[in-house]
Amino acid sequence: MTTTLITGANKGLGKETARVLVDAGHAVWLGARDSERGRAAADEVGARFVQLDVTDDASVDAAMTTIADAGTGLDVLVNNAGIAKRGGGMTEALDSASVLEVFDTNVVGIVRVTEAALPLLEQSANPVVVNVSSALGSFWATHEPSRPASHFVSLVYGSSKAAVSMLTVQYARAHTKVKFNAVEPGITATELGGGDPGSHPGRPASTSAQVVAKLAMIGPGGPTGTFQEDQGELGW
Repeated sequence: MTTTLITGANKGLGKETARVLVDAGHAVWLGARDSERGRAAADEVGARFVQLDVTDDASVDAAMTTIADAGTGLDVLVNNAGIAKRGGGMTEALDSASVLEVFDTNVVGIVRVTEAALPLLEQSANPVVVNVSSALGSFWATHEPSRPASHFVSLVYGSSKAAVSMLTVQYARAHTKVKFNAVEPGITATELGGGDPGSHPGRPASTSAQVVAKLAMIGPGGPTGTFQEDQGELGW
């Protein structure tokens, strides 16, 4: 059985990805900062809960110890945890503390979790890492008039996702036995940046989760070092 860890998975895209993968036969560890919400989400989708705060070294290390001690190994890591910080209305918060918080979660968090998970992943016969990114971090999409990303200003969140793209490429080069891919899940109605899902236009998280799960389920001959979306490969 394939064992998968998903970060930031107590709600939204992460939880729905967990649901899809459980239904596909994966043994899923649902990672979340909040234990009460995380356990409830794990129970709902049939996963196992592990407390995991991607901004805390000790939390990440403890989560990997829990997974290792369970004896299930780890085959797939989905780096889903991500935040955006609002200023007033739909504008971004641009104060230094907010910017650092976004980058610590969206970028440094991926490095923390990936580095901690690699010893387990490298024991798998088919190790896979999926980094949830965004077209807002694609230089191609933000310059292509037909793409929504070219009409939306995202100074901090977009820049953090551009960093996620480069992390994906460089990790794929550094660890050739592990398949690393970034994914654009599509414009999704979630609580990202604050507010309820209804305050964000987009499709249901259950729909967007399909493409994330697809990348999590690639076989030994699957791609690595790519940026993917529903329609296939996306330009960096």
